[in-house]
Amino acid sequence: MGGTTSRLRVKQMSGFSAVEFVDHKILDELCIAELEEELFRLVDGSDSGKLLLSFRNVGHFTSAALGMLLKLKKRVDEKKGALKLSDINPLIYEVFKITQLNKKFDIYDTFDKAKSSFTN
Repeated sequence: MGGTTSRLRVKQMSGFSAVEFVDHKILDELCIAELEEELFRLVDGSDSGKLLLSFRNVGHFTSAALGMLLKLKKRVDEKKGALKLSDINPLIYEVFKITQLNKKFDIYDTFDKAKSSFTN
């Protein structure tokens, strides 16, 4: 897909990749498909398979995006990595609670708390 701009900001940290979503709204199928492709490529190309996803910029999120996160978690688990989520907007977190996905994912209030959980 040469030339498309990334929907993610990725920073390599010590032992994991810190990922921030660029989009404020993760709603349409194309956006979600592109995110999935980028995230999978990141997991597959990493030695550790450890990702920290910051939702700091995200205000809107669909159930299809939740499905993408579940597939990502499966891929990370297959690689024996770790997937941690941080800075989830309270309204989006409600969706995680309603669907009980808050129990499936390792979720932290802040990026720093999630970051330090990798080193502990």
